[in-house]
Amino acid sequence: MDLIQHLVKKKIINKKEGIRLRDEVKKQGKKQEEIILDEKIIEEKELFNLKSKLFEFPLKERIVKKISPEVLSIIPRESIEFYRMIPLVIDREKKVLEVGMVFPEDPQAQEALKFLTRQHKLESKIFLITLSDFNNYLLSYQVPEKEVERALERLEKEIKEEAKRKGVEKEEFERLVEEAPIIKMVAVILRQAVEGKASDIHIEPTRENLRVRFRLDGVLYPSLVLPLKIHSAVVARIKILGGLKIDETRLPQDGRFSTVIGDRRIDFRVSSFPTELGEKVAIRILDPEKGIKSLDELGFQDRDFKIVEETIKSLYGIILVTGPTGCGKTTTLYTILRMVNKEGVNIVTLEDPVEYYISGVNQSQVNQEINFTFARGLRQLLRQDPDIVMVGEIRDEETAALAIHAGLTGHLVLSTLHTNNAAGAIPRLVDMAVKPFLIPPALSIIISQRLIKVLCKECKERVKLQGEQKKYILDKIKTLPKNIIAKKIEEPLFIYKAKGCKKCNFKGYSGRIGVFEIIKMTPKLAEIIIEKPTEGEILKEAKSQEMISMEKDGILKVLAGITSLEEIMRTTEE
Repeated sequence: MDLIQHLVKKKIINKKEGIRLRDEVKKQGKKQEEIILDEKIIEEKELFNLKSKLFEFPLKERIVKKISPEVLSIIPRESIEFYRMIPLVIDREKKVLEVGMVFPEDPQAQEALKFLTRQHKLESKIFLITLSDFNNYLLSYQVPEKEVERALERLEKEIKEEAKRKGVEKEEFERLVEEAPIIKMVAVILRQAVEGKASDIHIEPTRENLRVRFRLDGVLYPSLVLPLKIHSAVVARIKILGGLKIDETRLPQDGRFSTVIGDRRIDFRVSSFPTELGEKVAIRILDPEKGIKSLDELGFQDRDFKIVEETIKSLYGIILVTGPTGCGKTTTLYTILRMVNKEGVNIVTLEDPVEYYISGVNQSQVNQEINFTFARGLRQLLRQDPDIVMVGEIRDEETAALAIHAGLTGHLVLSTLHTNNAAGAIPRLVDMAVKPFLIPPALSIIISQRLIKVLCKECKERVKLQGEQKKYILDKIKTLPKNIIAKKIEEPLFIYKAKGCKKCNFKGYSGRIGVFEIIKMTPKLAEIIIEKPTEGEILKEAKSQEMISMEKDGILKVLAGITSLEEIMRTTEE
């Protein structure tokens, strides 16, 4: 519930007035609090008292007049202005920083605060403050120049001087970056991203500043705003770590590096990309402990779990995982690889790029620049006497033909294909000039998948299913296999909704899980492939196999309290 809804509920305004206020929020691009106060609907103190009770943050009645420079140095002025938060007092014994925030319910502000306090090994205690208190504080805000800022200014000057020279030496750039406080800054960004369970870090220059964003559960959140003047130094430091050419700023580059964070070795994949405002850097975080999961952790259930397990045990045929970019296909392949990785088998992979290193597996990365393609690599790979082969992606006719050949000759082949659903994979192979009669003996199963957000276990709300939502779910599940209905569907029906709490940064969700559909090869499906391999005919056979579609798998996860109905509807619409 937000403030406008709360005012309607308290009958301070009516529904019509609430709708009008929402329109004003969108039109003016302001926060709800600002619009409410601009229109003098309620006094500021009363409004923030209501907000305090609604979001369960204590309201700070008075702000200390004089804040020490030590406290002020923890949060940069840019962050104070952007997120509207004020550092107040440090309790050194308890290692707690008291912070006043106008919008403590904002997950972006929460993430930024966590990032800043962790640099100083502090926890935060958050108080709600009014807009007028914040604005009055900002007018008197002054921070003494810190040593770090002076060092950054010296660094900027040195980099500009070096950039004017022709043929800048790599060693000279390294010296500049190594001597600067940038090392610590980059290390803190990496640590914060890992500890915050982010999957990616984006470092992006804008016209005003350098923006750092983290991707959490598939969504990008602002984490830190840095001075634009340190952009070159930050990028140079990351390039040095990733083994990239630091004097090449016109072309995209890729690299990787490893470092120990806490007690774990984490891999990072780096990509630099030139933009009009300077180089943008994206860093993929590859944590083996979190990236490689078990089948049930991925979200496989009941029929799907058994089919994958049985197929793996056979150790021959093709397991094809399909779906769009970013749907978790590679993670599924790595999980299967870990399951089959035993002493008595030879596993060889071709990847683009290698995401996780697995002990005992021979992993190779394709390289288009030297014509080491999937097709060329796969031809050579089959001469390495493999038992199990993983090909990162089937992209062309030659790779498709070689993968089919490997599946026909007794190898277990793992690969991915870009299709919207499982039924579309076979027509796609036929489009790649694979002869239909070769597909049935080579192909074992097709897995299609998407990723959905998981409800936060700490704050999810149980609600009774009724009305249109109940009608929607009953309509979707009525065609499920009878044994599934008997085991999982019980009246009265309840589902869970996202609420939001401190644990999940008020998002209502924490983590992601897969929804799947699996088609396995059968004599009937083999006939269809040879005679009429259309998506419609294949889908009919899949239904006769009692395949549970991704949407229905999602509905079952809604009823199990794993995710929300809104999340499933959003995913299936996409």
